[in-house]
Amino acid sequence: MKHEWRKQEKGIYMPKTMPGIVNIPAYKFITIEGAGNPNSDHFAEYVSVLYPISYAVKMIPKKQNAKPAGYYDYTVYPLEGVWDINEEAKKTFDGTINKDDLIFKLMIRQPSFLDDTLFNEMLEVTKAKKPHTLLDKIKFETFTEGKCVQMLHIGPYDNEPESFKIMEDFTQNENLLRASKVHREIYLSDFRKVAPAKLKTVLRFQVTSNE
Repeated sequence: MKHEWRKQEKGIYMPKTMPGIVNIPAYKFITIEGAGNPNSDHFAEYVSVLYPISYAVKMIPKKQNAKPAGYYDYTVYPLEGVWDINEEAKKTFDGTINKDDLIFKLMIRQPSFLDDTLFNEMLEVTKAKKPHTLLDKIKFETFTEGKCVQMLHIGPYDNEPESFKIMEDFTQNENLLRASKVHREIYLSDFRKVAPAKLKTVLRFQVTSNE
């Protein structure tokens, strides 16, 4: 049976448009780090190198005529981004963010059967088929977010502060503290094909007990 994250992991990827608390376990990702304005062509290049590897992993049985141990069919996971601002910007931060000061780690979650050896094989396959200098920055990592507050934001990315305010008020009412200004975004819509007003983005940040 094909694993469909939209159907089988709704609590993680399909939240409501109001905040809720989730506990995120350890997941595997391919990642790439960068800095700068996400509206730039430079940013689009970072996004573009993650997908070929993800699809190479999914297509392993067809390419190698054999399935790796534990293989199962699945839908490729959506693009995610963890966002922060650089250290210089933090010194004068007043609540307003200059997009040129942003730093990011973009990632796509991977199936549980992927390991370091298999990742390195797929990375080399991708480099041979679709070479790109940014492929040398790709990493295979595992993250455990733990306790988080998240909600679905519908609309332009520039309107996200409105949703974060709702999330922060909810966090306070639940007697929790936002762990940091770092946050995660999960992109359920393709901004190239969907009107800004209809974009769907999961917003999430880690929280701790207010004690």
